Amino acid sequence: MQKGSTKKVATYGMLIALAFIFSYIESLIPFNLGVPGIKLGLANIVILIALYLLGPKAAFFLSIVRVLLTAMTFGNMMMLWFSIAGASMAFLTMFLMKKIKGFSMVGVSIAGGVAHNVGQIIVAMIVMSEVMINYLFVLIIGGTITGMAIGIVGAVVYQKLKPIFKTID
Repeated sequence: MQKGSTKKVATYGMLIALAFIFSYIESLIPFNLGVPGIKLGLANIVILIALYLLGPKAAFFLSIVRVLLTAMTFGNMMMLWFSIAGASMAFLTMFLMKKIKGFSMVGVSIAGGVAHNVGQIIVAMIVMSEVMINYLFVLIIGGTITGMAIGIVGAVVYQKLKPIFKTID
């Protein structure tokens, strides 16, 4: 084992557990504002912070593991497809937006929230009907609002954790 790998494994385990707990808490909160499909995305706080503190490989790994665990525990195969599509689109978008100078963590998070909904609509159009595209506008508004909230919380937590994570290689 390489030096620091124990810290890395422990950190990944802690972050996966935290994202999983946030997903569970979110499943208990009746938050839909009359619009099915809109969620807060609490687990995305962990993924966003991981992207900034640990890098894209770690953040993608954490995101996929969290989606798999959540779908196997609280959902079904259909939920898995929707979640994988949303999480993949969100990650790719956040990764690219972070590389572009001039976007804050909040902006990156908003883009991720919107992209997540686009990914889910694509799956909905394939599985259900192309009419689902009409629902996209509502989900873009929801993704923007929740992405902003997650980005603000993520930016505050990131500033607190940044000194701690410098010790993890």
